[in-house]
Amino acid sequence: MSQTHYDVVIVGGGISGTALLFLLSRYTDLKNIALVEKYSDIASVNSHGRNNSQTLHCGDIETNYTLEKALQVQASANMLANYAIKFTETDKVLHKYSKMVLGVGKQECDALRQRFKTFSPHYPGMKLLERDGIAKIEPTVVEGRTEEIVALGVLDEFTAVNFQAAAKSFANNARQEQDKNIDVKLGTKVENIELMMDGFRVTTNSEELSARFVVVSAGGHSLLYAQAMGYGHEYACLPMAGSFYFTPKLLNGKVYTVQNENLPFAAIHGDPDILVDGKTRFGPTALVLPMLERYNLKTIPEFFKVFSFDKGVIKTMTGLLRVRDIRNYMAKNVLFEIPFIRRRLFLKDAQKIVPNMKLEDVSFAKGFGGIRPVMIDKANAKLHLGEAKISPGNGIIFNMTPSPGATSCLANGEQDMRSIVEHLGCQLDEERLKQELKQ
Repeated sequence: MSQTHYDVVIVGGGISGTALLFLLSRYTDLKNIALVEKYSDIASVNSHGRNNSQTLHCGDIETNYTLEKALQVQASANMLANYAIKFTETDKVLHKYSKMVLGVGKQECDALRQRFKTFSPHYPGMKLLERDGIAKIEPTVVEGRTEEIVALGVLDEFTAVNFQAAAKSFANNARQEQDKNIDVKLGTKVENIELMMDGFRVTTNSEELSARFVVVSAGGHSLLYAQAMGYGHEYACLPMAGSFYFTPKLLNGKVYTVQNENLPFAAIHGDPDILVDGKTRFGPTALVLPMLERYNLKTIPEFFKVFSFDKGVIKTMTGLLRVRDIRNYMAKNVLFEIPFIRRRLFLKDAQKIVPNMKLEDVSFAKGFGGIRPVMIDKANAKLHLGEAKISPGNGIIFNMTPSPGATSCLANGEQDMRSIVEHLGCQLDEERLKQELKQ
């Protein structure tokens, strides 16, 4: 089998892998970089628009974020927005819709008013919207409602992303860099990664690659590769599948609900779908599924390799089920997958956003919804929420899941790029990076 040498090999052609490919090709002096993707197209799994919420997270209306976390998220979002404005046809990647987080009832409304006082100095576009202000933007949210409501809204900023279009743009722009060998190998599955004296040997279904540094950004499969090399056995993977529902166009923009602080899962929201014209997409639900890719039964055996049902996993799951809100939430989300029941059950949740929504408005979005690999920290018996990364310090990094989602692709990629620069002793163009993505 032939062998080709690279400075860096990236495994996984989703938004995270392609973002790192762009960063290395644009801002370092590395000459030979390869990206390896097992499918025939870029970003065809979790980064595809049908498999995520298509949201540019800025930290402003996500009520589970502290101010400190929100500002970190905002910086990540700004990097992606700067990229789309400067390097792509912006309207193919970014979309402008109004967005708001809706408080229903006195407790939620009081919390949002307090949040506005804390966050608005850092988010100049944020507005505190009372009932009349909400009605002007989202009339269906107010119609038929008797409870007290208030919202924090942002009306004229980029709020939605086609992450597959962004990933394809990253890969295309990387390959256009002058005097560099940037290879994107589609339809190429990595079968084994082996640590050698002078780097790594990456065996695929068609050839062998050698690399001085390897980054694996393949979702739940990253943990599979890590554990095959002896790393990351302190983690197990809990794949959380999200499903969505379609309605006719009931909302003009994005409407989120207040996050239940006892639940480590996303609160329901409604969004204009960027792939299906004239539809509002509601969700997500959250259900544990024993597979690493949604709708791909071939990944079931791979799930059992990384789930490792041992004392640490049992203790974590038992601890979660002791929390009443989590227990009830997980039971309800099982019912969301039963065809006759799910529309009626989901309707009740969705009516928190649109009170007059009717059963005939709601249809299950078949084929939409991906899987987020949530890591279980077995040593501490808890879910590892947010970014999960294994970096043993010997020239290989495994990225399991970005935080907060795909929005952070460039910010997380910058972290990996700096690790690569330090390990390989190559050069990083700090000024160019600052001018193009950070200002």
